[in-house]
Amino acid sequence: MLTFVLILVTLFNFQIPEAGEAKLQLMIQERDQLQAQWKNSESQKSGIFGNRTKKDMIETNEWLERILSKDNQIMDELRMIGSIESSVLGQEKEDYKTISFRLENQVQALKRALTERDEQIKEKLAERRTFEWTTFILFLTCLGLGFWIYRTKKSL
Repeated sequence: MLTFVLILVTLFNFQIPEAGEAKLQLMIQERDQLQAQWKNSESQKSGIFGNRTKKDMIETNEWLERILSKDNQIMDELRMIGSIESSVLGQEKEDYKTISFRLENQVQALKRALTERDEQIKEKLAERRTFEWTTFILFLTCLGLGFWIYRTKKSL
């Protein structure tokens, strides 16, 4: 049973918060003390001819019950630490979802702003093209009018 608890402790060691770890270490030390006292009571033989009496066996069973109680406390502590860890992870997951959602909204807003800016640039280019064509037509008209005036003056 002790090895099972120690395996659980080593598996969860990297996930245990420091405050919970200190409490858990204290509980494990108490369990080790209980086990040492159980071994001591196991070795006591107060009966006739060096045999164990009913009283010795009852005392040994009481120590085993105390050890089981301590093991249950340790398991409860491990479950509590695990639930705290899972709730913290759940909260962090929700925080990351919120951040991700906010960033996605900002990206969409930037895309809309970029599209609007591209449309404005296209409108300005269209206005500029209109101005260029108007200028070019005016230039051709002036050139044609100047050529027509030159011909009329030359023929007179």
